[in-house]
Amino acid sequence: MKRFLSFRNGILLCALFFAGSAFAGDLKVTSSALKEGGTITNTHVFSGFGCSGENNSPDLQWSGAPKETKFFAVTAYDPDAPTGSGWWHWTVINIPATVTSLPAKAGNDKGPLPAGAVQGRTDFGKPGYGGPCPPKGDKPHRYIFKVFALKDKIDLDGEASGALVGFYINSLKLAEGKLTAKYGR
Repeated sequence: MKRFLSFRNGILLCALFFAGSAFAGDLKVTSSALKEGGTITNTHVFSGFGCSGENNSPDLQWSGAPKETKFFAVTAYDPDAPTGSGWWHWTVINIPATVTSLPAKAGNDKGPLPAGAVQGRTDFGKPGYGGPCPPKGDKPHRYIFKVFALKDKIDLDGEASGALVGFYINSLKLAEGKLTAKYGR
């Protein structure tokens, strides 16, 4: 019985540790253009593949990063894309820890990204922001904008795929936050 209680207490302590660390490092992500659970406007929708949006990345702000943060990364991902693996709409890495926001259009060609930041290749085939453009008739897709606090720089260039960027982000992540909006046509 004593051995069981010791094992049970160990499990309980581990659960409390991991639960506490999951909440302690959450970032708060906001945008003046996107609201949690809201609908994405034509300003941010892709221009191409049958969509006629303006393809401007939204502004993003974040707070609550751990003091150990050295860099941030931003991703935009559609888990509902009919590909079997989702769709990467935007990846930005190596944003300095002193930066806590990206302005609107930061993901556009020659956008106002912070010095040293790198945009990876989207599933549209090139670096930069590629807005929502789900298939006609699909239910509205979820677009998850995430910000990650990282403990180090990611050594990748603009040809890196979303999956490769995601791998490095997850290996260096200290905290994360997200904002999810929807779009359908």
